[in-house]
Amino acid sequence: MFKFKKSQAALEFLTTYAWAFLVILVMVGALAYFGILSPSKLLPDRCNFGSELGCDDYKLSISPNDLNIKLKNNVGEPIAVSAFAITSEGSTVIACSLEAGFILPASWAQGTDIDFKYDCSNWAAAGFISGQKGKVLVTVTYNTVKSGTGYPHKVQGEVFATVQ
Repeated sequence: MFKFKKSQAALEFLTTYAWAFLVILVMVGALAYFGILSPSKLLPDRCNFGSELGCDDYKLSISPNDLNIKLKNNVGEPIAVSAFAITSEGSTVIACSLEAGFILPASWAQGTDIDFKYDCSNWAAAGFISGQKGKVLVTVTYNTVKSGTGYPHKVQGEVFATVQ
């Protein structure tokens, strides 16, 4: 008779904690479903480049499909930008071209800002949705004016922002 009371106490102990564990699982599932546990919503918008280029301002927008980045030359001497490569985090190459009428300068003076404006056609293919955070990886290829095109340098940066 005493043997059954031990097993009953053990069974009650296990079922009580199983119910508590089940309630915790349901609560975590509800928090995840409503987006409260989404870390990208908690992270601030940011624009990071190497020390050579400072990011002063940025904007990602779906309508119109554009990416605007205001960069500052921190190299310490005039440079010439030869190429931009824009991809999303999932390695999707985003088809972006400079906005009509914008021409890359032959010489970008040290300490000055340039507002680069790109028209990007396939934001949807890269998974960007208005109102959600999006991450764009930007690779800038440049050379110093003094050294010429035979000595290219690359700076990789990222823009993590709410898509407008």
